[in-house]
Amino acid sequence: MSNTVAEPKVMEAPKTNSDLMKRLVRNRYMYFMIIPGLIYFIIFKYLPMYGLIISFQDYMPYKGILGSEWVGLKHFEKLFTDSEFWTIFKNTLVLFLYNIFFYFPVPIILAIMLNEVAGQFFKRIVQTIVYIPHFLSWVIIVSITYVMLTMDGGIINELLVFFGFAKVNFLLDAVWFHPMYIAQVIWREAGWGTIVYLAAIASIDPQLYEAARMDGAGRFKQIWHITLPSIRSVIIVLLILRIGNVLDLSFEHVYLLLNSMNRPVAEILDTYVYTVGLKQGQFSFSTAVGFFKSFVGLFLVVLSNKLAKKIGEEGIY
Repeated sequence: MSNTVAEPKVMEAPKTNSDLMKRLVRNRYMYFMIIPGLIYFIIFKYLPMYGLIISFQDYMPYKGILGSEWVGLKHFEKLFTDSEFWTIFKNTLVLFLYNIFFYFPVPIILAIMLNEVAGQFFKRIVQTIVYIPHFLSWVIIVSITYVMLTMDGGIINELLVFFGFAKVNFLLDAVWFHPMYIAQVIWREAGWGTIVYLAAIASIDPQLYEAARMDGAGRFKQIWHITLPSIRSVIIVLLILRIGNVLDLSFEHVYLLLNSMNRPVAEILDTYVYTVGLKQGQFSFSTAVGFFKSFVGLFLVVLSNKLAKKIGEEGIY
């Protein structure tokens, strides 16, 4: 009996145009599935990049892009010398850090907890319950929060009064903006964020857990030494993608929470762009702000990807 082991076949790159066409025809249905997503990114992500030109102009809508005056870096100079901008930039970074330190670990923990549930029926019910908030718009989420936290009959304040405490103005007090914001993010997105982690956990070889149990490892040791190391690459990829959105927070969410009392801590770059761009008509300046956001996001993605590769991970490219 021969001891030779058949080596796995490695897919080679097509050597000729005919080979390429054969492969395209063979996988045509897969490429057809890509077309809608490709069209979406071309129309809504790449074509709008042409509009970045107006950040270097004094753009006048009636003159158009070709007829507007070129002003170079004028709007960027105004941006970096504006004290209000740096306050808003700081507010955006604070909300981003809240997302990283408080929201990002929650889907991981929730996925591990769901994976440890033995009863499949109960597990599916819990998954459904935690997924549902994702399908609610931010208008509904903020409205529910308003009804619960308002001082005029809100259930939270009524409970505080019942237990002998004074009412708290959660909605207008700037101190409560950050906890309220991150609590809403966790409630709406944590369940949906578990999908990728549950898929990664499901791909772990069960024999690793069996070997760990034979060595006397309990549940927590199995999670620490098998589950977390096995999904580490997935965690790092999603963290890199999250870092890329450092200045791109949900406009709708923050705008619905924004009011005159919490504006000093709640105004972020997304709402600032809306205010100066659409309300005040400063199209070129608001485009410069958006350009700056995109540049920072790209820089951090490249930097974090390099750091990931230095510690032995694959990164996103």
